[in-house]
Amino acid sequence: MANNKGKRRTFGSVRRLPSGRWQVRYRDPATGQLRPAEQTYATKTDAQVALTHIESDIARGLWSDPDAGAVNFAEYATAWLRDRKLADRTRERNESVLRLHILPTFGAGTVADVTTARVRSWRGKLLAAGVGEPTVVKAYQLLRALMNTAVDDELIRRNPCRIKGADRYDVPERPVLTVAEVFAIADAISPRYRLLVLLAAFATLRFGELAALRRRDIDVEGRTVTVRRAQAELQDGRLVDKAPKSAAGVRTVSFPAELLDAVTYH
Repeated sequence: MANNKGKRRTFGSVRRLPSGRWQVRYRDPATGQLRPAEQTYATKTDAQVALTHIESDIARGLWSDPDAGAVNFAEYATAWLRDRKLADRTRERNESVLRLHILPTFGAGTVADVTTARVRSWRGKLLAAGVGEPTVVKAYQLLRALMNTAVDDELIRRNPCRIKGADRYDVPERPVLTVAEVFAIADAISPRYRLLVLLAAFATLRFGELAALRRRDIDVEGRTVTVRRAQAELQDGRLVDKAPKSAAGVRTVSFPAELLDAVTYH
């Protein structure tokens, strides 16, 4: 095909279809086979501009196979989650978020069908349906991580999860009990759990960390508690011990002298 200067184009071609629209064709840089562009164009000029962009992307190493993303989203997402190294409780939570909040919208389509516009619409509908903001943020973070892997796998060129602020939410300030209120709760609860309340308040331990404490974790003379693990309850009721979320989670904390009698008694 000749260009407007009478010189023959060396990359690709455009042709008019019986429908009147214009089609772009070029050689696949991976296979060398002639292939059409993903869409047709209303004018010859539009087709020539599109062909120029394709040529530029190939020359800069930015071209990606338009068919690469034509893999079923549900199958890809399920395999992606299965192959990730996760703690039991985290895996269970992610599987629930994927099943309840992501697959109903995107599962039947392909990875390439997930666009920024669809992600924005999906997020808005979850919030409008009354799904809690923390859950929506978790679903968005999970989808974004999945699509990051799709970019790495060269199934898509860009991650469609690009909504500013969608990966976080404002946590309202939690009320703080007074010392008197903490002791009032500790005295009102079953005696076997009294120390749990006191250590939660004055050693700032999480519930899972408290539930996983063993006798050897308590140093009465030094007035310290050593956190080595945390306990989580799975949806089937099983209790599992796991490592803290980070290396910093393994730590030794002090408790005040006022708790010494309660710790010793327990």
